[in-house]
Amino acid sequence: MAYDRYLAICRPLHYMLIMNPTSCLITVITVWCLSFLSVLIDTITISKLQFCGSNIIDHFFCDLDPILKLSCSDTTVVQLEATSLSVIFATIPFFIVIVSYIFIIITILKIQSITGRQKVFSTCSSHVTVVSIFYGTMLCVYLVPSRGQSVNITNFLSLLYTVVTPLLNPIIYSLRNNDLKQVAGKIIRNCFYKIDKS
Repeated sequence: MAYDRYLAICRPLHYMLIMNPTSCLITVITVWCLSFLSVLIDTITISKLQFCGSNIIDHFFCDLDPILKLSCSDTTVVQLEATSLSVIFATIPFFIVIVSYIFIIITILKIQSITGRQKVFSTCSSHVTVVSIFYGTMLCVYLVPSRGQSVNITNFLSLLYTVVTPLLNPIIYSLRNNDLKQVAGKIIRNCFYKIDKS
């Protein structure tokens, strides 16, 4: 999405040439294959661990850290592998998004008219919002040391990026639709009107 927005805003005349159906298909297939490879590597490594004792995971889903806590064997290799994979599949894409938006902001600032700036910014604001929510909660869960952190807080933050972000995606992206904005505004005004009456 960030690359798509970058091309649409910074290189609009090349957009249709670069983002043709073939390149979109190649991009989607590449992302799916890399995601599958990442999960496969983790799964194969975890399957070689020894597990003993409790088989109850205190989490909403089967995340890596709770699984490693159940293992009796040394998990150093798995943790190094997970860190390496997260640098490749999480940190690098995050920096690509940041760099894309730096170029987009530079391009927006060069636009002379205020209406043009607002129009261009409105095309990116929904994506920036979703990326911020997703990466913000992920950084809190995986980069903040878990020692001293409540299990409930970690579970709640994990729930945010696995459930709430995908749930908010269609809502955030559809808020660009003027009809939906009017309906949402009407619902909010009605709610406040009912609260004021009571």
